[in-house]
Amino acid sequence: MMNVNGAPNWRRSTHCGANGTCVEIAALASPGSLIGARDAKRGERSPVLTLTRAEWRTFLTQVKSGSLDGPA
Repeated sequence: MMNVNGAPNWRRSTHCGANGTCVEIAALASPGSLIGARDAKRGERSPVLTLTRAEWRTFLTQVKSGSLDGPA
């Protein structure tokens, strides 16, 4: 979702620590067909990883299943 200025509304997880070591996400294109992810510590200076909605759903599924976890 975009704000009134047309800029993305970046959101952080509620699990984000106070030190800002989080990833922020935002819908980038109307009607939200692209999702952006960036480093919260760098804010506006952060590079943005752009994903389609399908790619974002796949990423979330993999994170939740643990398939992206490194070796124990």
